[in-house]
Amino acid sequence: MIRLLSVFILFLLVSSCKQAQQTPLLKKKETAKVVEQKGPDYSSAIAQSRSLAQKTLKNKHLPGIAIAVSVKGKMVWQEGFGFSNIAKNIAVDPSLSKFRVGSISKPITATALGQLFEENKLHFDAPIQKYVTYFPKKKYPLSVRQVAGHIGGIRHYQGDEFMSNKFYASVKESLGIFQDDPLLFEPGLKMSYSSYGWNLMSAVIEGASGEIFLDYMNKHIFDPLKMENTCADFNHEKIPNRVTFYELNGNNIVVAPTVDNSYKWAGGGFLSSAEDVVKFGNAYLQERILTEKSIQELWKPLTTKDGKSTNYGIGWQKNKDKKGRPWLGHSGGSIGGTSMLILYPEQEMVVVVLCNLSSAQMDQLPFRVAEQFLSVD
Repeated sequence: MIRLLSVFILFLLVSSCKQAQQTPLLKKKETAKVVEQKGPDYSSAIAQSRSLAQKTLKNKHLPGIAIAVSVKGKMVWQEGFGFSNIAKNIAVDPSLSKFRVGSISKPITATALGQLFEENKLHFDAPIQKYVTYFPKKKYPLSVRQVAGHIGGIRHYQGDEFMSNKFYASVKESLGIFQDDPLLFEPGLKMSYSSYGWNLMSAVIEGASGEIFLDYMNKHIFDPLKMENTCADFNHEKIPNRVTFYELNGNNIVVAPTVDNSYKWAGGGFLSSAEDVVKFGNAYLQERILTEKSIQELWKPLTTKDGKSTNYGIGWQKNKDKKGRPWLGHSGGSIGGTSMLILYPEQEMVVVVLCNLSSAQMDQLPFRVAEQFLSVD
């Protein structure tokens, strides 16, 4: 009996050891999640994209990157590289790590405009004052569409406003930064990018819906899409899995200055994970958050009075890649954050790349990753 028991124990130990050896260990600074599915073989695309990400991380001195790719509604690859917090040796997790997504906040906010348009509570060509009665009238009439498409003449950041560390308790209070300034030009004459114009869009959403802006976003967009790792970036609150924000000093990665993004929730103030941003992109491709009519209303590029296209709709950029394939999306830049969202509607593909560094030089990484997966037969 003793001999049999010894043999049995030895068998369990050997089996356990073999099982442990069969389980691959990820490096502390990388997290990979590859979703197995029937269909095209993306293994080569993943390997090439992983190599591109690793080289970019090293050569461009980036602290961390999260990448997520989906095709036809299926997540085919998501992986984290580097660190969400260098000092604490915390790896980037593409599902959980919350990055500042910067101006990707604009297409997210545009979704609320689209919903209110569908409910006939908002008309894009109506004057701003129809929904924001307290916004001062200007020399020229100003419509919702013109402001949302950056052809309204609302100014962008000035001086050190991008570094603001002041807390604004409401959307109305944040409009005080620019609302008394004159328009830069007659609306429609040209395109001039303005994040402050999107402050005004959040006020439009409040006026058209009767709800506080952030409450509306949580109730009608984040919750329905199960974007559980997307929220406003309140810097005075402890937010789980929020990355540390960095900037470069020469080639040295240092912690970025503290800023308060409460003055620009709609235009650049949200936190999100790579996985959540993919969920958002797929909601458009699958028409789960808006109807096709509303989506096309947002995606349709505006034209200036001389007939030239701006390649920008309502919160969405529309263009073609180097091979002529149409894509939609938005880039983002914030203190301690650089981001890119790309949708290829014809291929039903979403690519998201997020980085926790100011003005990160990613060497076209999002489009280079997209090309690897677009090349799969």
